[in-house]
Amino acid sequence: MPKAALAIVAAVRTAVPALAQEGGEGNASSTIGQLAGQGYEIKAAAPNGSRYVLFMQKEKSVYACEFVNTTRTQCRQIN
Repeated sequence: MPKAALAIVAAVRTAVPALAQEGGEGNASSTIGQLAGQGYEIKAAAPNGSRYVLFMQKEKSVYACEFVNTTRTQCRQIN
């Protein structure tokens, strides 16, 4: 994984407690913090222009998250 992707994953993991919010599972749109609070784990990160796409998984449920910075993320369920 490129160094930048590792740095982003480390930043997200550090910021997750501050970002975690209450939210029900199965939301069509969520944040990385909400998903991490529900037990989802970051499985992969890939660059997409000036942003990264993070893939988060919990059991058979998978989300793709567009990561700009720790306060600007948007996740959508892909399965």
